[in-house]
Amino acid sequence: MYLPRFGVEEWLNSHEKDAIYDIAGVSIDALTMEELFELSGVTSQEFFQQLITKKMDYGWIEGSPRFKEAVSSLYQYISPEQILQTNGATGANFLVLYALVSSGDHVIAHYPSYQQLYDIPKSLGAEVEHWQIREENNWLPDLDELRQMIRPNTKMICINNANNPTGAVMDKAYLKELVDIASSCGAYILADEIYHCFDGRDIPAIADLYSKGISVNSLSKTYSLPGIRVGWVASSPQVVDLLRDYRDYTLICAGVFDDMLATLALEHREQILARNAKIVTENLAILENWIASEPRASFVKPAYASSSFVKLEIAEPVEEFSLSLLTDYGVLVIPGNRFDFEGYVRIGYCCPPEILKAGLAKLSQKLHEDD
Repeated sequence: MYLPRFGVEEWLNSHEKDAIYDIAGVSIDALTMEELFELSGVTSQEFFQQLITKKMDYGWIEGSPRFKEAVSSLYQYISPEQILQTNGATGANFLVLYALVSSGDHVIAHYPSYQQLYDIPKSLGAEVEHWQIREENNWLPDLDELRQMIRPNTKMICINNANNPTGAVMDKAYLKELVDIASSCGAYILADEIYHCFDGRDIPAIADLYSKGISVNSLSKTYSLPGIRVGWVASSPQVVDLLRDYRDYTLICAGVFDDMLATLALEHREQILARNAKIVTENLAILENWIASEPRASFVKPAYASSSFVKLEIAEPVEEFSLSLLTDYGVLVIPGNRFDFEGYVRIGYCCPPEILKAGLAKLSQKLHEDD
């Protein structure tokens, strides 16, 4: 089994601690525990009084009943028994791919997106075809191309909705057409749905649309709690039963404390989502205004998801540019070559607004330093 280096994570692991202006990450500005307590209306004394009376055993192996109930309420047709808690969305994706993909399978992967979704199936011996995103199609891949790629033995289609790095969203009509294509050969659809679209559109979860649809999500991006490493899988009872056996090999439990904090957040998600909708809306306006005033930058506006993919007018390779931007100006972005796109950078615009404004101003300085 061979896995290439994880391009984005390798870049962040090497450089994020050196940044003064981190506009690379695509979580929505992380909450402190104090902020979470304020939003939920639960005091720290109440929370920790419950915590100190709990045994630090393995807890609920698949997630506590309250956690599973809170997660299932995010879906239209998913019951608590159809939820499996995981170690973040990364753990959820790995579990699904490990359990369902075998050597010789045909897998179609939305490309580029989260690197797990194509490199793990390949490492398991699957034949992986890239379903390429198209800038001229607002960064969506073409459904007619998918029809040409589908085979009678296609085992799985992997998507990332909203997309990392572009912030493009497959809407309800698009997803229904995708389900029709997948069902023609009985393929699973694995949808990494960790990025929320805050523009009010009805974007259904794939698990609500398709019996072989598998929805993956976590607290890391939409709910601003990447530090607790809690995610989940939602799918049909048949799929979840398949995953249960493999889950014992990949994860015992997420942890008593993490489960409690995740449950608190999900039970008060409306307050968190209102806070985060404000951040996304206001910060995207900052980024859009900068794009309008910066002649050497352009983008396809993301669908109010927390990731954006910005095209830069530069002469040097984008990784060299990004490294010198960090070294000389303290600004961290993700170079687009990490997604196989030269001349682009991923900007996570949902950081504190003063960081975003300063980082973009420094980026402009870098773009014009030879003028």
